[in-house]
This record gives sequence, C-alpha cells and structure tokens, in this order.
Amino acid sequence: MEGHNTTSTDFTLLGLFTREETSGLLFATLSTIFLTALMANGMMIFLIHTDSHLHTPMYFLLSHLSLIDMLYISTIVPKMLVDYLLGQRSISFVGCSAQHFLYLTLVGAEFFLLGLMAYDRYVAICHPLRYPVLMSRRVCWMIIAGSWFGGSLDGFLLTPITMSFPFCSSREIHHFFCEAPAVLSLACADIALYETVMYVCCVLMLLIPFSVVIASYARILTTVHHMSSVEGRKKAFATCSSHMLVVTLFYGAAMYTYMLPHSYHTPSQDKVFSVFYTILTPMLNPLIYSLRNKDVAGALRRALGRLRSSQQVSGEAF
Repeated sequence: MEGHNTTSTDFTLLGLFTREETSGLLFATLSTIFLTALMANGMMIFLIHTDSHLHTPMYFLLSHLSLIDMLYISTIVPKMLVDYLLGQRSISFVGCSAQHFLYLTLVGAEFFLLGLMAYDRYVAICHPLRYPVLMSRRVCWMIIAGSWFGGSLDGFLLTPITMSFPFCSSREIHHFFCEAPAVLSLACADIALYETVMYVCCVLMLLIPFSVVIASYARILTTVHHMSSVEGRKKAFATCSSHMLVVTLFYGAAMYTYMLPHSYHTPSQDKVFSVFYTILTPMLNPLIYSLRNKDVAGALRRALGRLRSSQQVSGEAF
C-alpha cells in the first residue's frame, strides 16, 4: 500500500523497499543497524565525557565523530522506516531540502574530521614527544570547528542551488533519500556548470582529506615497521588495517557517487554505494575505532562497576 495523496511540490522516494518478499527482512535489518549505531555512538560519547582516562585528544575527536554519526544516520533512516510502516513514499519540497542540507553538512564535516583524525594518529605515533603541543586543546577545538565549518559551507552552498532548479513533471527520486545526484536527475535545465562546481567541492572534501588519511597511515606503517617489538607491530598493523578498511569504504563509496561520470551509474548501484557511507559507516565507526580498544573497554567496566555500586547503596538505603 502506498500513499498517493501528494501535492505538486512533493517528491516520491522510491527507496530500498522495492521487493515485497524481502521488504520485511530489510526493514528488520535497517532497524537493527540504526539502533546499534545509536547505542554504540551514544555509549562512546557517554564514556568519553565521564571517564577521565579518556580525556585525551584522540577520544575528544572520536566523541565528535560519534555525534556526527548519530546525527546523520538520523536524518535518513528514521524516515525510511516510518514511511515503510505507514505505506507512503512522499517527501515535501521543504523536507527534501532540509534532508539534503543536513546530510551534506554532516557528511561533509565527517569527511574533514576523519582526515584530521588520521593526522592525530600520525603525530601520536611518529612524533610522540611533540604530541602535547601539536594536539593541544586549542588545536583540537580548531579541528572540530574547521570540520563543522567545511561541512556547513558545503550544505549552504549546494543545497539552495540544487533545490532551485525547475523539476520535470515526474518527481520520482530513484533513491532512499534526497541525495544531490538523484535529485538533479529530475532537473529540466542545463546543470553542467553546477556539476563542475560540485566536482570542485568533491575534490576539496573527498580527495584532499582522503590523501591526508593515506599519507598519515603510510607514515605510521613505516614507523611501525621499524619497531623492535613483534607484538607491537602486529597490534599496530591490525589497528591501521581496520581503520583503513572503514575509511576506504566511506570515501570510496562517496567518490563513486559524486565523482564518477553519470554514464557509469545506475539507480540500483547508487543506492548500494550510498548505503555503505550513510548507514553502515555510522554503525562501524564506533565498533572499529573505539569499542575494540582496551582503554574504552576499561572505561566501560568502570562505568558498570559504578552502576552496580550505586544500586547496592540504593538497595541498602531502602
């Protein structure tokens, strides 16, 4: 059952639930991923801000990464799930514009933040004696402010232009949210200049941060290779490889969507690649970056210990 009571300015999101026989399983999977992402990232923010052992530049940046992940998965997945339950696919012009702006701002901030977090790891491993100076509290706040500024600039620049084009009579978006390439495919105007601007933005927001990540981890691996401890080398290689896997999925899928010529795209492929960096990455980031970490595991044990102690005190008082 689908809702057809849309106005002339509404869009229709064709979404992921295209097959009746698999839609129930897909709904359950997306719900699980969404709840896992919220709980894992929420737990990371709580632990980092309540445990003094995690009051370091690395975990400060990770807490903001978790915040961004929670916000941007929440701009996309809840509407998908609610629309499935209500049997509707429409989204208003204002709703589509808001989703487009929030998505661009948040994902843009994450592009920059991940690149600068790789620089933090490079300084910590390759220049440990200078780490307190190079990654001071002031520098950390500058990194956060710069990431949010870069993402906001992208959202404020591209959203008004994207949504100002005249759209054809068919307002069906072959996607599960209002992503720029899918929306622009409906435009009844020449968008060549806009695509050039978007390509330049993608070079600044994707290729440059990704290059920083690659360069930072290359230097880290070179330094690690010269370690005398075999166990230390194995641990560092395992950590770097898991980080690089998530980062490559995130940047690679985004590069496919925004930098590959349209002739290489199909709506189905676009949806699959978008799932990687809009739905899976917010769930994987806290699992890969933090929850496998001994410091975070220790903070979790201490938090659970405090909770048990408070419950015992409450029980005795009662």
